[in-house]
Amino acid sequence: MLYGRVEEQLRIRALLNGAAAGQSAALLIVADSGAGKSVLLDLAARMAGNSWLVLRCAGIENANAPESPFGGLRLLLAPALGHIDRLPGQQRAALEVLDMPHAADRTQVAIATVSLLAELSSTQPVLCLVDNAHWLDQPSAEVLLFAVERLGPERIALLFAGRPEFSGHGLPEMRLPPLGDAAQRTLAAARTTEPRDRSTAPPIDRRNHVVDRPDCARMAVVVAATEETGDLDLVLRVLADLGLTVDALEAAERSGVVIVMNQSVSFPNPIERAAAYRNAPFTQRLAVHAALAAALTDQPDRRAWHLAAAATGPDETAAAALEAVARRARTSTGYARAATAWERAARLSPDPADRAYRLVAAAEAALDAGQHQRALELADETVHSMDAGPEDRARLAIVRARNEFDRGSLRAAHRLLVDGAADLASVKPHHAARLLIGAATAAWTTGDLSAVAAARVAMAELDLEEQRAPCLAAVDGLLALQSSDHAAGVRLIRTSVRRIRSARASAPTTLVAMANQATAAGDLDDARDILVELARTCRELAMDGSLPAVNGALGTVEMLLGHFREAEVALSEGVRIAQKVNQPNRIGQAESILAVIAAISGEEEHCRRLTKQALRQASTDFNAIDIAHTEWALGLLDLAYGRYEASIDRFEALWERPDRALGQWIHLMSDRVEAAVRLRSPERAVEPMAALEQWFTATHSPWIQAHLLRCRGMLDSNGEAYARALELHAAEQRWFDHARTALLYGEWLRRDRSKTKARSVLRGAMSTFERLYAWPWAERARTELRAAGEATVPTGCDLAALLTPQELQVVRLAAAGATNKEIGARLLLSPKTVAHHLYRAFPKLGVTSRNGLARVDFGSSASNEA
Repeated sequence: MLYGRVEEQLRIRALLNGAAAGQSAALLIVADSGAGKSVLLDLAARMAGNSWLVLRCAGIENANAPESPFGGLRLLLAPALGHIDRLPGQQRAALEVLDMPHAADRTQVAIATVSLLAELSSTQPVLCLVDNAHWLDQPSAEVLLFAVERLGPERIALLFAGRPEFSGHGLPEMRLPPLGDAAQRTLAAARTTEPRDRSTAPPIDRRNHVVDRPDCARMAVVVAATEETGDLDLVLRVLADLGLTVDALEAAERSGVVIVMNQSVSFPNPIERAAAYRNAPFTQRLAVHAALAAALTDQPDRRAWHLAAAATGPDETAAAALEAVARRARTSTGYARAATAWERAARLSPDPADRAYRLVAAAEAALDAGQHQRALELADETVHSMDAGPEDRARLAIVRARNEFDRGSLRAAHRLLVDGAADLASVKPHHAARLLIGAATAAWTTGDLSAVAAARVAMAELDLEEQRAPCLAAVDGLLALQSSDHAAGVRLIRTSVRRIRSARASAPTTLVAMANQATAAGDLDDARDILVELARTCRELAMDGSLPAVNGALGTVEMLLGHFREAEVALSEGVRIAQKVNQPNRIGQAESILAVIAAISGEEEHCRRLTKQALRQASTDFNAIDIAHTEWALGLLDLAYGRYEASIDRFEALWERPDRALGQWIHLMSDRVEAAVRLRSPERAVEPMAALEQWFTATHSPWIQAHLLRCRGMLDSNGEAYARALELHAAEQRWFDHARTALLYGEWLRRDRSKTKARSVLRGAMSTFERLYAWPWAERARTELRAAGEATVPTGCDLAALLTPQELQVVRLAAAGATNKEIGARLLLSPKTVAHHLYRAFPKLGVTSRNGLARVDFGSSASNEA
């Protein structure tokens, strides 16, 4: 029996009961070795009984063992892979190549895993047990944690057991305290007086059981334990290479240690496989790894890991093979695996310079994967080794600065980059220039424009030869936006953006910086194109360290374009990942933009809560851009509810800041003009009107011209200006801006006694506002319609606003004819979760089936293709 774990048993029972009732859930059991984690997993399996499908896997204890990508996942899903024919073709293909990591797409594997578990749960509840999670290969861990995040109404329970060092990224935890005195005494007495109950005791250590077998059987067991896929043909080839025949495997099977069936070799319990490997003599493990490496010439990734495991000291052949694994991982299985391969390659490198280079690459990959602490530890190790060359030092400075920036220490990031550039100025000027561009970006974000200029001065003193002009242009564009010559800034930024976009393999940080500069120059569509593609790449390669920054920039652009729901989806994903990888600066960035969206929707309490949260972080970080966004949100909220004095006061105070031109403030200037006109203080509109004129002259952007014309319409009572602005808004598909202008135009037409035309214009404005959930503006349009003589004015249908962002995505795709499986593949959800979202959305929309969705107007979705 199990002693002293009553509460833990009750919690596991509750988890299983909930999952059986359609409330999927997960739990991480955390404890040091010997505390009974595995016993509790065994107990969960017995609680589930025969009515559940129980899937199990375990990580392998051995630092030198090859990290087989998806090896743990393959073992977990092995009993269920016969059902993958139920999945769509792309998902089915992803699971079919799990043993070929270079061909497996991480995102598709994750989606397919979710779908497969959901399909299985439609027949019977599914229990996934993952033991030794701290030793699980990184790709498998990422996929399973991905699945946990997308659990819906399926009947699925996932139980992980691991040591404290395993990062469950937000999984509910159950930490096992030491047994109480009474339980310990009872257990001790039972061990001395009772025969061991094999059904409730910890897993048996089969060391003696295996040792009692003939030498050939013991070696066969070691081979089967080391060969991570269970490939019978490969096991037999390795045995032959070691001088053994099939009789060795037969002897192992007779002993009960392994099972040979369906061209596969497996162990009755994953823990027994780990124990068989752990308990094998060191020399046997080396021999088996070497034999596997020799047999896997057609699978370079697996061969590399076995070469590494067979090495007893520095080995450049193994190191080079692992470096190749790392490079492939950056385009296939993800950056966490790349970091692991780089680090192992570094440990095997005979040459100190190669070792330093590979450690730096490991630190960079770890940072991109969101493993900040690991990245810092690797960076520290490289610095202390004294083997890092100038290029390595430059890359390390960027790693450290990125970490500080994401964590919220913007000024510390700036100092690191400036100091690093000074260290490299005379020996590697091009690397120094790269650091100074980063320093200028950090200084721009804090609003320290003198520091931006100082970075430019330092860069001008470097010997950059033909790269001088492009490097200077990357900073000159930002500085010129602050001057009276906006056109020069726009021109320089557009040139830099074109150059970066034409270059291949630009770093995510560089692409985000260029997208932000494009946004600052008013080129929102270009910025969005860059960021949509980059976000897709980051998701595919599990670049959790980069995705929050990408999503924050993308959410900002989507908001400025008027794609509010699309912005919310991007920002919400960014917040979730930033919380997981501890990037408070990125959380604050997202919250500042979400506050603007809340202001547009008229959600006053929510807006103020978000601005308070974002300001708390931005003030700590000295993040001037986020502070400006929160102030804009509050001013826009006042404007929406007719508090014009408070609105213009806030806009004017924001404009008085020395960093007022940070970001792209066309919308802000336009809002300021409207507040002045509605307050009947046209003199307070002079300054923002002059700024709008300058920006349009600098950019020649039609969407900026539309704002300028709207403002002229307000100030000059000019109907033609309004009408032309509407044409430009429509041509640019800026529908929120279009509705704002239509509302003002409709008001003007009513006052001009053109009530029939006013009603037509105001109806369109009201419909757009409702479609975009801009409720204060919709109510204002409704009021104007009544004043214009509309006999019956709709009260507004906010059914679509009741949908969550994900429900909205699902019903939009369903309305377009996509099946549940197609929607699931698109949104990274299981088909059953899709069905659940539809079930919840239908009554909100007043429909009873998918056919009814065709009658619902969900608004434009300009970024559906993303």
